[in-house]
Amino acid sequence: MLRPRAVAALLTAAVLTSACAGGTGPAAGGRPAVSLAGSDHLGGAPVYVAQEHGLWSAEGIDATVTAQPSGRDALNAVLGGQAQLGVVGDLPAVTAALSGRELRIVADLSRFSDWRLLTRTDRQITGFAALKGRTVGVPQGTNVEYALSRMLASAQLTAADVTVVNLAPNQVTSALARGDIDAGVTFPSFYDAARTTLGDRYAELPFTGYTARTLLVAGPAATEGTTTAVLRALLKAQGEIAADPAAARKAVLAQSKGALQAGYVDAFQPRYGYGATLSPELLAQLEQEAGWAKAAQSLPGSADRAALLKHLHPAPLTAVDPAAVTVR
Repeated sequence: MLRPRAVAALLTAAVLTSACAGGTGPAAGGRPAVSLAGSDHLGGAPVYVAQEHGLWSAEGIDATVTAQPSGRDALNAVLGGQAQLGVVGDLPAVTAALSGRELRIVADLSRFSDWRLLTRTDRQITGFAALKGRTVGVPQGTNVEYALSRMLASAQLTAADVTVVNLAPNQVTSALARGDIDAGVTFPSFYDAARTTLGDRYAELPFTGYTARTLLVAGPAATEGTTTAVLRALLKAQGEIAADPAAARKAVLAQSKGALQAGYVDAFQPRYGYGATLSPELLAQLEQEAGWAKAAQSLPGSADRAALLKHLHPAPLTAVDPAAVTVR
């Protein structure tokens, strides 16, 4: 069964963490310093392109980007004060909102819907209905957990119909190889590793029924001015991705510091849709996820549209690109 309070416990731990590393003072060059905690390199590609191509200084800021293993970890860095801004998935942002955390969603940076359920040929899972009674590994508290919930729902199943094992994203492959789990869902960057490790035993089920969104979120320490400046740089990076996709892929690969392989970046970055927005579609998805999170994780906050709308902070994006803000 799912562990209902896993995310809430992580969020609580985050706010108990010292906030000493998230200061807003000037950098050595006199420019305001801003810290960003990133996660998915491909979903947050504009951040990594801006970092690789030095786009921050043109906007009068000195930005520091640190990579985290998941959006959940990036969120914890923001809530704990180690970063002013974070690049996180939609589900971690929703759980923070439901838990009453001070978090502002500044922009929806990218969309992705090419998911896979990873399994083994000897488990004979040829459809999502065959997951009933099986053991499934997933990093709980991340978008991947919600992707699993949509896979199950597509076969009229729920988490109660399977045994869910909470694994780190990089542990799903080894758990499959050992036979500890029957199937797993993890980040796309681990698909190739699973295929290589399992060899002839590798099997997968594609799933496009959930569009994951990579969000830029602001924590309590973020200022309006630096957040707007970051968005200006990200819109420039967004333009560079569109104008020269190959160069953008090289920039993301360089910024991954060896965490990503060139083949994966070349294959998957084109599957992301980029463009900083705040749209009614985003709000509708957050509302749907909030309803699921309340039921699955026993979170206390309100899941209705009005409550979630309060966590959207359109002012910085409106200042940079008014047409990109269509939610009201």
